[in-house]
Order: sequence, then C-alpha cells, then structure tokens
Amino acid sequence: MDVQTLRAQWADVLDYLERIDRMAWIAFFDARLAKLDGTTLHLDFSDSRKFAGNLDYGNIHNQHRAALQQAIQAVTGAEVDVVDGT
Repeated sequence: MDVQTLRAQWADVLDYLERIDRMAWIAFFDARLAKLDGTTLHLDFSDSRKFAGNLDYGNIHNQHRAALQQAIQAVTGAEVDVVDGT
C-alpha cells in the first residue's frame, strides 16, 4: 500500500476509529498523512499545533496509537506502525 491509497481510505479509517474509540478519533481526526515509509505511517499535526500553544499532544497520541493502527488494518488490511512527525 502507498500513502495515496491510504489517503483515499482515510475517511473510512476515521469513521471506523470513531466507532471503536471516540477518544482516539479525537486524538487523530486532524492528522495529515505525511508519508508511508514501508510499513511506517508518518503523521503530521502541524496545522493543529499552531493553535495548541504550549500543549503537548504526543502523550495523547501514544495512548491511542494502537486503536488507530487497528482501524487502519480493519479498513485496508494493512498492518502499519504509526509515528508522529516526518
């Protein structure tokens, strides 16, 4: 799978994520898919960070990363590791 394929299915991934874990959906709904490097998905939160001030959402993303990975696998069939940043 490539990042364009995942982008095409991203709305479905987020819909699935919202059904299984609403807090995870809140943590990732504004993520941008920066790149898919093999099986590692790099997310970009630069748009949301410009409004965040001194808040650090990294810990929140870490708490809910497994749910996002589960949603991606359920929708696309692909197993990926999700990381913040490019």
